Amino acid sequence: MATLCGAVISMGNCVAYVGSYTNYGKSKGITVFDVNEENGKLSRKSEVEVNNCSYLCISGDKKYLYAVVDEGIASFSIGAEGDLTLLGISSIKGMRGCYICVDSKNRYLFVAGYHDGKVTVLRIGPDGVAGEITDYFFEQGYGSVVEGNFRPHISCVCLTPDEKYLCTVSSGIDQVKVFRIDYTSGGLEFVDIIRCEVDSSPRQLTFSPDGRHMYVMGEKKTYIVVYNYEDEGSRPEFTFKQLVSTIPHKSDEISVACVVKVSYDGKYVFASNAGSNTLVMFERHEDDGLLYQKFVLPISGEYPKDVELFPDENNIICMNNISGTITSFRIHYDDNFIVMNDRPYKCDNPNCGVIIRL
Repeated sequence: MATLCGAVISMGNCVAYVGSYTNYGKSKGITVFDVNEENGKLSRKSEVEVNNCSYLCISGDKKYLYAVVDEGIASFSIGAEGDLTLLGISSIKGMRGCYICVDSKNRYLFVAGYHDGKVTVLRIGPDGVAGEITDYFFEQGYGSVVEGNFRPHISCVCLTPDEKYLCTVSSGIDQVKVFRIDYTSGGLEFVDIIRCEVDSSPRQLTFSPDGRHMYVMGEKKTYIVVYNYEDEGSRPEFTFKQLVSTIPHKSDEISVACVVKVSYDGKYVFASNAGSNTLVMFERHEDDGLLYQKFVLPISGEYPKDVELFPDENNIICMNNISGTITSFRIHYDDNFIVMNDRPYKCDNPNCGVIIRL
């Protein structure tokens, strides 16, 4: 369920990868860590040089890692110990991307373009390299003029769990659009649109492991919107169910929501807030998908741009972009709090991170 991106962490066969900007600071692009699942601690292993790595994802078979870089998409093979070997860099013929995802059979890579409002589809070759562009489009429309947020900005692309559709999140015009995927041609066909609250600035979305519910993060409104998801074959159906805040109910702090992640077992949803610099955990009712806030706690860093659960779900890390740190916490689910596992790890300008078992 969790998106794989960022630094590499490994304990035995458990590894993590963290992607960083390189135009300032000392990061080389992708930092590799060994991860100890038992105590939740990280150990720096190596670095891989790429230009301004803003997002990463890993193929379903865990053989390949894809990175958003200045030149387009960098494709890597993943070695037995988590080491990366560059296979190639492919252009997306546009401004740099900000978010990527890949289907479970490693056929196509989908790229979100924040700066130019573009969605790009690349065919993945048998060698694992994302190469030929099979389809693309530029988002059109206007949103609110508040804070200049009126142009299309695609901030996220996400496949529905059945992988029939691609959901594209346009934070600039407060919309989620849905496209049917033709896996033969690599083409996209528009089928639906979800109109979000004006100035909510949807940033990310994800689905529950059972495939029945969708969670959309509203960046400026600091909330998560819950939808039912169904597909009867002709077109998908998304039904509003709930809106839940990512900040404390009686908070007057200025914050923006950053990321939303569902736990692998589907029992919890995690989100982060910049400004207040907090991590929030919701209990998720599996029958109806509704969320119930359990805690909102500080992460001892600034701008938690991404969070990632350990495979055993007992620990979680926060990638804190402004403070240039990664913080690791033990999750106490029964008592609704987190405890820091170690002092913050230095990592300049981290954007995202992923932890996997190889």
